[in-house]
Amino acid sequence: MTIANVKAKAKELDIKSGKMTKDELIKQIQRQEGNFDCFGTASDNYCDQSDCSWRDDCLG
Repeated sequence: MTIANVKAKAKELDIKSGKMTKDELIKQIQRQEGNFDCFGTASDNYCDQSDCSWRDDCLG
């Protein structure tokens, strides 16, 4: 997912992206959606958050 897509999603949730990196912004979106802010932290390519909209990008 491109940074433009991530920023568009953030804007939908009224999150000011400012100078956040893509990872920081995705984590903020995860928190806003009531999920764990775990983007990019999966070890051994394992993730138990099957409903996360960032799963493919995170594990990719």
